[in-house]
Amino acid sequence: MPRSAIVQEYNPAPTLSVDRKSAQHQHEGVVARPQGYRVSWHANPAVELHHFGQSHPMKPWRLTLTKQLVLAYGMHHAMDLYHSRAATAEELNDFHSSDYLDFLQAVIPGDMNDPQSKELSENIVRFNFGDDCPIFDGLFQYCSLYSGASIDAARKLCNNQADIAINWSGGLHHAKKAEASGFCYINDIVLAILQLLRIHPRVMYIDIDVHHGDGVEQAFWSSDRVLTVSFHKYDKENFFPGTGPLDSTGPTHPLNPGAHHAVNVPLHDGIDDESYVQLFRDVIGACVESYRPAAIVLQCGADSLGCDRLGCFNLNVAAHGACVAFTKTFNLPLLVVGGGGYTPRNVSRAWAHETSILLDAQDKINPVIPDNVAFRNHFGPDYSLFPPLSEIRKLENKNSRAYLATIVQTIREQLRYLAAAPSVQMSVIPPDLLGLREDTEKEIEEEIAKMEEDREEFRDGGKSSRRRDAEKGAGLRGELYS
Repeated sequence: MPRSAIVQEYNPAPTLSVDRKSAQHQHEGVVARPQGYRVSWHANPAVELHHFGQSHPMKPWRLTLTKQLVLAYGMHHAMDLYHSRAATAEELNDFHSSDYLDFLQAVIPGDMNDPQSKELSENIVRFNFGDDCPIFDGLFQYCSLYSGASIDAARKLCNNQADIAINWSGGLHHAKKAEASGFCYINDIVLAILQLLRIHPRVMYIDIDVHHGDGVEQAFWSSDRVLTVSFHKYDKENFFPGTGPLDSTGPTHPLNPGAHHAVNVPLHDGIDDESYVQLFRDVIGACVESYRPAAIVLQCGADSLGCDRLGCFNLNVAAHGACVAFTKTFNLPLLVVGGGGYTPRNVSRAWAHETSILLDAQDKINPVIPDNVAFRNHFGPDYSLFPPLSEIRKLENKNSRAYLATIVQTIREQLRYLAAAPSVQMSVIPPDLLGLREDTEKEIEEEIAKMEEDREEFRDGGKSSRRRDAEKGAGLRGELYS
């Protein structure tokens, strides 16, 4: 198939009304629009053409397979389709540092092997570029495009132009403020959540990638306006990124507004469908009940599937999708993004199936992949949307029922410390979250020192005039700035 066919776009007939099109599509056996809510799809085919390198596990081409499955099943009829734009440097600067963005825009592939200056060589190391995060042609364009899609998707939710917004090219959850990490350069999730916080007082972030969502957790570490929940394989020494143990729950100081607002679900190899789905329901149900978010961002990294090139779980496509289905039941504004996933044929199966779930059309989708889908040969020999991944490469399940029960019990105890539905002043969105974290913790230490001075003055017969002000100030920090 010629390269141009990879990026072909569907152009709906402009002469039919939405109602007439829906009726016609239903008659033709294709997916009709869901009743009572709107779903938007955000993509730019230029993202699919970027290449990390022959041996690199990240393959943007998995988005091409996903799109072709969605088209073949007729799901594009049921969504509002948006050709996403590239995010501007100013928008990226809402989270990422200016010097890091300048480097991303200026660096070229040849600089990796032959840096032209000492400063450039130092920046390559400083910003963590190398084998995991290579410099390839069109790097900044790639980052801008997938980030622009997530930003635009979040804005559709904020403007009530969609109830569910999808960007499968997003979900790059490891990127830090000034550091590339784990195949991720720009953290589109953080940028999207910042958009949602302009309208919604509380956002819950859920991550079902096999790797810990460390970049998003770190970004909102000191905020009570975002609850991060990550399900992941945890092995500090032997599995990237080595973070996210059960007892990592946010800042250790109880006066920091972000305390207890990081929920981590560390898992061992081989967890199966039944255990994972039940655990997801137990944890997410408890989090929603305690935190009462106004919107949800769901990262659907498909490297948690069985047979993934970098994964170590025994999940099948249906179980992965069951997590999406459960999240949808809360009927909250929902942004769905992609993430990891390094066996492209299975990534596309999962994301196509999850698109059908978001459209309430999973029962209308034939489990046999249609004959007319482009690149159908990649889905052989069974040509099924639901291959038995857990049987093809079955790993021992090292997650005992007792261990999983302990996780749920510990998280329920953690949630007891949350101030349910914290009040916020909506006029301020922190532009520099990592700087805010450092400033907040420094100010808290100063306030505590002042309290200690007041106590000493009181003991010496003096007045304790600053104590009330210090306590009041400590409370206002979380409401105004987090």
